[in-house]
Amino acid sequence: MSTVPEVTLNNGIRMPQLGFGVYQVPEDETQRVVASALEAGYRSIDTAALYRNEAGTGRALAESGIPRDELFVTTKLWNTDQGHDAALRAFEESLAKLGLDHVDLYLVHWPLPARDLYVETWRALEKVYAEGRARAIGVSNFHPAHLRRLTEETDVVPAVNQIELHPRLQQQELRAFDAGLGIATEAWSPLGRGNGVLEDPAVTAIAEKHGRTPAQVVLRWHLQLGNIVIPKSATESRIRENLDVFGFELDEEDMAAVEPLETGARVGPDPDTFN
Repeated sequence: MSTVPEVTLNNGIRMPQLGFGVYQVPEDETQRVVASALEAGYRSIDTAALYRNEAGTGRALAESGIPRDELFVTTKLWNTDQGHDAALRAFEESLAKLGLDHVDLYLVHWPLPARDLYVETWRALEKVYAEGRARAIGVSNFHPAHLRRLTEETDVVPAVNQIELHPRLQQQELRAFDAGLGIATEAWSPLGRGNGVLEDPAVTAIAEKHGRTPAQVVLRWHLQLGNIVIPKSATESRIRENLDVFGFELDEEDMAAVEPLETGARVGPDPDTFN
């Protein structure tokens, strides 16, 4: 089993740099899929209220026999639960579904700037953080303006900003902004979700050179940039393949060859306009 490196978050909590995402895994398959991931060696699992699979995730964690302190569990607050009191209720619901007394990371899923509730929502997260029921709190899909406002109007700097990030959308400015505030950047859709990255000649050439798959090359690229990454797969062979990225390294030439793949094209919505 590969040893996954850890990233130390801005509050001293350590988080595996490579985890397992369960976006779009149906609830009735979640327990099996998460159990496969845990068996393969993943210890960080990323779910969300929106995914409707927190209960299946929780069952897999409970039945794994892995000590709770060896697991890193992330879930997220959905948009309909923004606002201080609604967020606190939603947090309780997520904990109950997961069957846990705390999560390791709790994220605000989207800023929804037009609704303008993310600051008061964040204050609710600060409360569960102060109580120790979320070991770290963070955000997802936040742009610099949203982050700047949070840090000016509240007390706790987010530990993580989970954003769409892949070779077609490399987010250099946002990653630099996060780093300037001490916020770790985590990539969702790290392999580009069907946008042609894995078939790109530059990526396939690097894969051939190292005797690896294109997906392994892209995950390695993320890790070497310092991103936290959470690939998702429901296929056992791919679950294992995505974890097997620590036995090789991309050289400067490889890293440079990925840079021109940037197009700015998103596979998800734009956080500035998504409401």
